Amino acid sequence: MTRTGTYATGTPYAETAHPLMVMLVDDQAFVAEVLQRQLTDASDINFHYCQDPSLAVSTAEKIGPTVILLDFTMPDIDGLTLCHFFRAHHATRDIPIIMLSSNDDPVTKAQAFEAGANDYVVKLPDSIELIARLRYHSTSYINKLQRDDAYRALRASQMKLEELNVQLLKLANLDGLTGLANRRHFDECLAEEWLRALRNRLPLTLIMFDVDLFKRYNDKFGHLEGDECLKRVARAAQEVARRPADTVARYGGEEFIVLLPETDASGALNVAEKLRANIENLHQPHPESTVSPYVTISLGVTTVTPAANAVPEDCLKLVDEALYRAKETGRNRLAIATAPAERHL
Repeated sequence: MTRTGTYATGTPYAETAHPLMVMLVDDQAFVAEVLQRQLTDASDINFHYCQDPSLAVSTAEKIGPTVILLDFTMPDIDGLTLCHFFRAHHATRDIPIIMLSSNDDPVTKAQAFEAGANDYVVKLPDSIELIARLRYHSTSYINKLQRDDAYRALRASQMKLEELNVQLLKLANLDGLTGLANRRHFDECLAEEWLRALRNRLPLTLIMFDVDLFKRYNDKFGHLEGDECLKRVARAAQEVARRPADTVARYGGEEFIVLLPETDASGALNVAEKLRANIENLHQPHPESTVSPYVTISLGVTTVTPAANAVPEDCLKLVDEALYRAKETGRNRLAIATAPAERHL
């Protein structure tokens, strides 16, 4: 017995997001008939009758009532047990339940509320009182659903915004071509690792390198192939500097830089030489090179233990000078820079 119609405004029930839907669970059909007649003039309330209490939870899950009228005394499954079932099911646990009983005993009422009922009515109630209670509990439940919907929408929006912020942060920190850290992010990492090395008196290594005679490569193959070349170099560098704390960055143009925290001079040379060899072993043809038939790199290397009277820019200057020497002495090689004794890096 499902009754439908329209609200006073003319809006069909089916078109409302949360129509008022009363579900009665009672084994006596005459009770359903009486209650349905009492609701005849309540055009904003739909009515559904479930005579079999064993089907009550599944029926409620299917039709989505905004309030449940539940008979206290029924064969096989009584109202208290069924109330517990409703409260244990994820789809019905929050639906208001009005317990119907012919017993006005306070102990019986207390049992109903302990089982999870929201209200208690001695049957058969006056129609005005019944409609008022149904509207009150339904409206409260609908408002809760709307608050929950709004919260979920807000939370989804917040999560999406957080994802976008993470993506924006990544984009702000990454070089658009190679996917490596950009220069700004590298400077931040260097400042952070510099302070950590200073506090703990740990060594810190920088390796700066660039692609030998890259302008000739671009002139020969074009800028698109030049970009692909830089991407391959970037991937090779990342394969060498693999520790979580290591940072490989594109420093500008064809120039790259590698930050290796807690890496001493011996480890620095091993990483730099492996990096140089890996790039050459990619066998990227470079017919315009006077150094090798393949793409090669020149590297500057410096390892320092930061001191209080030094700054990261001192280390950058050292490694840049070392890179310049590597290029001046033939390319496809590495050069080492150490801090002068008076500078105490």
